[in-house]
Amino acid sequence: MFSEAYKIATQYTFPLIISNRFFDGTIESGLGSFVVINEEGWIITAAHVLQGLQSFHEHQGQIFNYRNSSQTSDLVPNPKWITNHSMWFGADIHRVNTFQVLHDNDLAIGKIENFNSGFVKRYPVFQNPQNIQPGTSLCKLGYPFYDLQASFLDNTHSFSFDPSIFPIPIFPMDGIMTRQVFSGKSPDGQYDYKWIETSTPGLRGQSGGPTFDREGRIWAIQSKTIHLPLGFSPKIMKDGKEIEENQFLNLGLGIHVETILKFLDFYKVKYQLA
Repeated sequence: MFSEAYKIATQYTFPLIISNRFFDGTIESGLGSFVVINEEGWIITAAHVLQGLQSFHEHQGQIFNYRNSSQTSDLVPNPKWITNHSMWFGADIHRVNTFQVLHDNDLAIGKIENFNSGFVKRYPVFQNPQNIQPGTSLCKLGYPFYDLQASFLDNTHSFSFDPSIFPIPIFPMDGIMTRQVFSGKSPDGQYDYKWIETSTPGLRGQSGGPTFDREGRIWAIQSKTIHLPLGFSPKIMKDGKEIEENQFLNLGLGIHVETILKFLDFYKVKYQLA
C-alpha cells in the first residue's frame, strides 16, 4: 500500500544523531529524524529532540561556576552535566545554527548552512489541512530499533562513529488517522496546538519524522506516543501471586500540518502544498 509513498518519503527524510559527553566522561548517543523542506535547506523536526542542546547550554554556566569556585565552596559537580554536545543532520558538513521553536506543539524548524540542494532528490509536499479525513491510511517513518555509540576525540573535540553503522536503516509503520486533537492555543492566540492521532504508536527514533499518506504527502511530524487506558484489568498469576494487568491502547501523536504550515508561513519558509 505504501511502497510508492515510501520511495518518495525516504528521499526527504534523514537521520538525526544526538550525542552527549558528560562530566563523568561517559558518552550517550540517540537517534531522531528530520525532514528537509526545500532547496534552501530548511528542515523540520520535533522540538523535544533539541532538549540535549538546551541542557548543554544551561550546563556550561554551571560547569563554569564550579570550576571557578573556591576550594571551600559547597558546590558539588553533577556527573551528568553535558560537557560536549553534537547533532548530526545526515552529513558531516551540515550545521544548523539557529532553531525556531513552538514548544507546546513540539515543533522546531531550522536552516542548514551552505546547503547543497542536490543532497535531496525529492522535496516533500504537505497535505492541504482542508482535506484531512479520519480513517485515512497513513505511514510513519524514522530510525527505531538501532543502537549506536559514539567515541570522543580529544584532539579535535568531536564525536566519531565507526563507519560500519552507516547507512542507518529506516523503518516504516502504517496505521490510520483516528482523530484530530486540540490541546490549546499559543498565548498570543496565533497558533492552535493541534495533533494528528494515529492508530499505531510512534517509535523511538521516529520523532521528527513524517507521517504521510499513500501519495507521500506529509500530514504530520511524529511527536510522541500516548497510552489510553482501555478500562479493563485482567488478572494473571505471576510468581505465585494474582496481579492485575492494566491494558492500554498506544497511539501516535504527530504535529498537525495546519500548525506546521502556519509556522512556516510566519518565518517565510517556502514549501509545496498539495
